[in-house]
Amino acid sequence: MRTGRGDRRLWHRCRNLVDGLPLPNPFDTATFVGVLAMTRGRPIRLVPVTARPHLPCGLLVSTDDTDCILYPADTTPLHQQHIQLHEAAHILCGHQEASAVAASAAEVLLPHLPASLVARVLGRTVYTEPQEEEAELVASLILHRAARLARADAAAPPPAGPEEARLRSLFVPGSRAPRE
Repeated sequence: MRTGRGDRRLWHRCRNLVDGLPLPNPFDTATFVGVLAMTRGRPIRLVPVTARPHLPCGLLVSTDDTDCILYPADTTPLHQQHIQLHEAAHILCGHQEASAVAASAAEVLLPHLPASLVARVLGRTVYTEPQEEEAELVASLILHRAARLARADAAAPPPAGPEEARLRSLFVPGSRAPRE
């Protein structure tokens, strides 16, 4: 992996992007994608498809009025989630460039869509391309932040009643007894 100033800038840019996202807690990819769609004012559909050899695992297909995230139905739920978030990351990062491989994949996987409706297709197969690195990092950071939020919620004590709060203030540093 490369190291240098460019990598640090990429890391900080992606981290700032992810830190500013509203994440559902508990995390659910479909809910996250729904919030992203509402924020953008443009529908995003999650579309399971049968994986095909020699085609990208996931694709972002944008028509005139909808974005479709295609992901393999025949892989593990964790892999599906990562693919969905990777394609959503392309949306978040504003990647607009089309790929010839992805365009032909879209024709195979979505033959019912007229070519004139497909405005752009994002689905790359080489992870060294800058946009792929960025999308992969954003997807991973989203999952990492969601896991951190879940751990923090699991570690937080349940809300205390007045009696428990008084006791806690005696034994837990930084706790205060409720004022009456």
